[in-house]
Amino acid sequence: MEFVHSTWSNNGGKEGMRLYMEIIVGKTAGFCYGVNRAVEGCKKVLEENKEKSICCLGEIVHNKTVVEDLKKDGIKFIDNISDVKDITIIRAHGVPKVVYEEAENNNVEIKDFTCPNVLKIHDIAKKYADDGYFIVLCGDKKHPENIGTLSYCGKNVYVVNNDKDVFKALEVIEKSGIKKVLLISQTTFSVEKYFIIREILGNELNRDIEFVSENTICNATELRQDETKKIASDVDFMIIIGGKNSSNTQKLFDIAKSNCKNTVCIENVDDLDISNIKSFNKIGIMAGASTPKKDIDEVINKIEK
Repeated sequence: MEFVHSTWSNNGGKEGMRLYMEIIVGKTAGFCYGVNRAVEGCKKVLEENKEKSICCLGEIVHNKTVVEDLKKDGIKFIDNISDVKDITIIRAHGVPKVVYEEAENNNVEIKDFTCPNVLKIHDIAKKYADDGYFIVLCGDKKHPENIGTLSYCGKNVYVVNNDKDVFKALEVIEKSGIKKVLLISQTTFSVEKYFIIREILGNELNRDIEFVSENTICNATELRQDETKKIASDVDFMIIIGGKNSSNTQKLFDIAKSNCKNTVCIENVDDLDISNIKSFNKIGIMAGASTPKKDIDEVINKIEK
């Protein structure tokens, strides 16, 4: 963990007294490898194709600051590949396989910045689906990453987001008559929830069913969630910085809140209410995988000032 110190006047104490406010910033806060690769890739595409129209299919990552900056640089964000004229960027979350087919049929040039960890899940899902497995996918079925992954899972798949969903999945598996089950996960899923789901499946599936578990939560997610828990357990006030529609940011908030009751989730420095912080001496800061460094720095500077 990185330690940053700041001072401010203690109005409740003796005149002239100053106390140190300690700010603890997570080492894992901010861009993960996949996000950095996608954002830097976009910049390179812009630099190398100044005369062409550059589009991105969906938000490159779930962060308002990043998307707005790329818009200013000239990238147009679209929802349908049929709207493309020249070059199309594939976002870090990935897309359904039909998008690649449409791009090829329409001679659309693709620049693919799908996170390698997501592509790995696609390969795993396809392999097991082809081998006749029923696939249980942990995550939010409406999340872009899972929408892409589902296209590789075949017809026998069920998305679970909590332990209640697992029992519904068990009913579907039993009705299917399939004797082989694979458990995989969204890269940013809660590590704690994943192992709870795995334990339930392992205990409840019939003994004649082959059960395979592939933990596809990325290492960066695990490290970030673990560090968030440690920091939140050691501070008086916790700040999570990240996009409102960011799955991994929401997971960090949930973890922090369960370990520090004084926890807030903000998108950027504009959302930070300093009046909520002044009565605390030890502040923790963690940021989602799509949060740029400048958003983190601006929050730190606002607190210090």
